[in-house]
Amino acid sequence: MTTTQGVTRRDILRTLAIGAVGGSVLQVIPAAAAKYAHQIIRQEKAASPAGKYTSKYFSAHPYETLTSLCDSIIPKDDRSGGAVEAGAPEFIDLLTGENQEYQATLGGGLAWLDNFCTDRYGQRYLDCNPEQRKEVLDLIAYRENAKQNPEVSQGVAFFAFLRDLTCDGFYTSEIGIADLGYMGNTSLPAFPGCPPMPKT
Repeated sequence: MTTTQGVTRRDILRTLAIGAVGGSVLQVIPAAAAKYAHQIIRQEKAASPAGKYTSKYFSAHPYETLTSLCDSIIPKDDRSGGAVEAGAPEFIDLLTGENQEYQATLGGGLAWLDNFCTDRYGQRYLDCNPEQRKEVLDLIAYRENAKQNPEVSQGVAFFAFLRDLTCDGFYTSEIGIADLGYMGNTSLPAFPGCPPMPKT
């Protein structure tokens, strides 16, 4: 499949994946490219008899763990669907299949998480109870914990990277854009100016 300019789907996905290595995808690539990735996922789901996405990189257990983590990062609430409903796990998997650094960071991070939980709780992350999951996520969600406890440094780096990608996957999706209340570029009949400064 190619675009009208002759750029292949793989080229676009690779550009997305390479662009995000330094941090959040949207810092370096246009939102239109992320929108294209979501479009690929929607088309695949529509073409599937079960209406499901097939993981391109992660095997079943790591993908299930990835999905659970995305849900913890941006859960569904009364106002909006969460990261899972927005397709963030699929978005991340699609890009990971095109980038070896993603594969090392995310694949290694998911393996680290299971090993850490096995050492601490005697079972993998998904088999832990909610309190145990919260405990380990609280450890890896804050960068200062890596300074105080080098044992969790890989987990902290992994979770920070995953959090960025989850946010990118969510806020470039239809659900995420609606959650932001973004209505696109619109013309104004007049510029109302800046609001008045509050009086002290």
